[in-house]
Amino acid sequence: MQLPHLKIYNKQDILSVTRIRRFETKIGERVQVLQHNGDLESSIRQSSAPFVLVGIPEDIGVLANQGVGGCDSAWIAFLQAFLNTQSNDFFEGSSILLIGHFDFNDAKQLIEGNAQSYDEKIAAYRHAVNMIDDEVEQLIHMITQNQKIPVVIGGGHNNAYPCIKGAAKGLYKSGQIPIAQINAINLDAHADFRPMEGRHSGNGFSYAEADGYLEKYCVLGYHENYLPQNVWMDMVNNPFIDCISYEDIFLHEKRTFLQAVAHATGFTEDTYCGIEVDLDVIENSISSASSPVGISLAHARQFINFSATDSKVAYLHICEGAIQLSDGRSGHTTGKMISYLVTDFVKAMFTSR
Repeated sequence: MQLPHLKIYNKQDILSVTRIRRFETKIGERVQVLQHNGDLESSIRQSSAPFVLVGIPEDIGVLANQGVGGCDSAWIAFLQAFLNTQSNDFFEGSSILLIGHFDFNDAKQLIEGNAQSYDEKIAAYRHAVNMIDDEVEQLIHMITQNQKIPVVIGGGHNNAYPCIKGAAKGLYKSGQIPIAQINAINLDAHADFRPMEGRHSGNGFSYAEADGYLEKYCVLGYHENYLPQNVWMDMVNNPFIDCISYEDIFLHEKRTFLQAVAHATGFTEDTYCGIEVDLDVIENSISSASSPVGISLAHARQFINFSATDSKVAYLHICEGAIQLSDGRSGHTTGKMISYLVTDFVKAMFTSR
């Protein structure tokens, strides 16, 4: 297995961002690390942790989608918040195996240093996403094949595709599903079902569906103003795709938010399901497609809690958040926001077992 961009953490790496305090125990003191770096799969298999945490701090996929860069900045902020969470009876920490993160900065620097025009840069970014797909898919495949649940923190939403593909192949290989195909629920202001014009953050689900790894797909909270007509037609004419808009929930009040989540988990309940959260769905979040309109963080936490409890979960993927965007916007709560969602997920999974 070739994962040249995967940076594996040891215990000292984790403790270096954990603020040790007398009479307290932090999550960073309790999380597990790989015991044998030379044999990644064996270390994953032998760990007692049911959840495997990995970061993909890249914004190549967002730039390939002609978006605002910066979602490579959330991973370290998340780690600082997450590892300094209290270890207690509510969430203890040793259920997490923290592998490390992917670093694709060399590819980004190569493109920015050599592309001669805007169009050439976009084409190069899209080509680079294929490399990201390959490495992320291999790791997700390995984790799910060994019957662990990946918790993936991005990065752009392009990584939905390798998460779906890797999980489908891993679950199939381990005999947990009859064919390499899973479902997905996406809490997102956008459908990310754009045409297959080259890989980017806006078409991860299109590629996963076309390649046969995604069976049923449900989008929750999408904004009608940002759904291209061609994407809407592709979705509405596909019986394996369902969608509930922000407007239908919060403006027209056709159903409550939790009724919408229940509809999504019911639609996807026939097999394993990937849980996706694009942070641009949260009002005023710092993300590549920030919006003054969106759900609250409390709604996002409810979504995680409900879907983790009511689904056969294949993986959790939280993406598109940022601390510093390339257009100058910044915010310092994104890491803590993601940390809440991850701890909510793990707690819910233990409750549902």
